Amino acid sequence: MVRLTLDLIAKNSNLKSRKEETTSQYLKKITHINFSDRNIDAIDNLSLCKNLSVLYLYDNRISQITNLNFATNLTHLYLQNNYISCIENLRSLKKLEKLYLGGNYIAVIEGLEGLEGLRELHVESQRLPLGEKLLFDPRTLHSLAKSLYILNISNNNIDDIRDLEILENLNQLIAVDNQLLHVKLPKGC
Repeated sequence: MVRLTLDLIAKNSNLKSRKEETTSQYLKKITHINFSDRNIDAIDNLSLCKNLSVLYLYDNRISQITNLNFATNLTHLYLQNNYISCIENLRSLKKLEKLYLGGNYIAVIEGLEGLEGLRELHVESQRLPLGEKLLFDPRTLHSLAKSLYILNISNNNIDDIRDLEILENLNQLIAVDNQLLHVKLPKGC
């Protein structure tokens, strides 16, 4: 079990802090953290990283999205190929523009209310139980109606995309390898 902690970030950073700079000062300045494919299974309190804008945590063992409330400057979050089954604890990420959640265990796209700046959502290839399909919570779709430009829902057993008509600014819908019977594309596509 490996937790992503401030100590781990400080020890593995490829940026060298100046001699007069404390670890705390250094962590406050970090804008990008990349801990992909490191067997990370949990995110610890990283609240010292106030300027974090890009977080790469793909190809890990994370099952729950936690401890990101501090990351109010986060614009890109990469969590693909983990063990996440529920989209949660992201409401404070008001500047989030791109969210990558492909290859997880998510059955319902929900919990994204309040993310009015989200422009890209990638939820392709969810590892769903046999016969199940990816579903969309109407509240989340309504919340993303004006902001979402790119949506990747490929390989999710989806048979109907009429719910996506509410996404008025969507200009790229990636929906290959689904079970679509009736295709009427949302307005912008």
